Amino acid sequence: MPIGIDALEIATPGLYLPMTDLALARDVDPAKFHVGLGQDEMAVAPATVDAVTLGARAAAAVLERTEQADRDALGLIVLGTESGVDASKAMAVMVHGLLAEEYSLPDAVRAFDLREACYGGTAGLLTAVDYVAAHPGRTALVIASDLARYGLRTGGEPTQGAGAVAVLVREDPRLLAIDPATTAVTTDVYDFWRPEGEDVPRVDGKLSNECYMETFTRAWEAHVAATGLDLADYAALCFHLPYTKMGRKALARVLTPEQAAERGLTRIHERYEESIAYSRRIGNCYTASLWLGVASLLDAGSVAAGDRLALFSYGSGAVGELITAAVAEGFEKRRDPAAQRARLDARTALTVEEYEQVLTESLAPAGEGTSGTAFVDDGPYSLTGVDGGIRRYRGPRG
Repeated sequence: MPIGIDALEIATPGLYLPMTDLALARDVDPAKFHVGLGQDEMAVAPATVDAVTLGARAAAAVLERTEQADRDALGLIVLGTESGVDASKAMAVMVHGLLAEEYSLPDAVRAFDLREACYGGTAGLLTAVDYVAAHPGRTALVIASDLARYGLRTGGEPTQGAGAVAVLVREDPRLLAIDPATTAVTTDVYDFWRPEGEDVPRVDGKLSNECYMETFTRAWEAHVAATGLDLADYAALCFHLPYTKMGRKALARVLTPEQAAERGLTRIHERYEESIAYSRRIGNCYTASLWLGVASLLDAGSVAAGDRLALFSYGSGAVGELITAAVAEGFEKRRDPAAQRARLDARTALTVEEYEQVLTESLAPAGEGTSGTAFVDDGPYSLTGVDGGIRRYRGPRG
């Protein structure tokens, strides 16, 4: 019986910064951001938004699409992140606490976090697939939630962003069936890391790009050797996107635009462009980035039921994995592209000065109250402050 993604939803902060404005403020040609990186807008998280609130918002949207029978069958909540808020307590437990009463979730569930840079969300998904396979009739909720922050006037500043993706995993999925046979590659390297106690990561940009490319190439070659499948067998390829130009470079390792034209595979590059539409407007979401691309591709409307997709996940440090998925019959009914685009359009644009204030505040330790911070995000789940080391959150009903 197929197992996979039955529902997939996205959450982002209600604030964003136009990349042209950032480029002009930093005395950079805007084309360097729009073309060189492939980014148009950057989601900005204020102090009232963290990985818990974003994860809860995405998970709540999934549960809105989920029948009560599947909620009752929930046995696992797993959250992949590198934006942890507590060195001990799992954010998955916090999300469950925010959602359990409103959505009548059982407390007889396993809840934990997974961490391996940007790979954590994919690790959570594959863990959930295995869980459902081992526990017929059960369901699992997987959340990938992160705030990608590098600080003001740093090399990584234009590749910041924030967002979460949540999925429900079950038998007979109505969105994507996940093939349990995957290809993973692990290499111990320091290309991107964040020592305990530090607010922003350390990055060797050149090495990180090289590791990403090499890991993808090795995973793809191993996948082809193990399965006998090749590019012609796929409707599209999706990638982890620290910035959207990165995935385009990786794709060119196995299929340049010229080769695509010669082989009648131009759809691969055309659909890559479709898969990056949301990421261009949101920026890097670390663990959620690949799955943001999957949502973007499905919402574009060019794939069809039965199409096979190749999905490449990468987490610095480094772990990469190539996953294959099949588009389910009637998948269109499980997404609402117009509503998703409307939510992005409804966000508030910040000036560069406002963005700098918001980022500075959000990188500082959360205080007793967040109501006095700049541009409070009044979304359905928000951080209200930290009291004696305990994080306090407000739900949709206060």
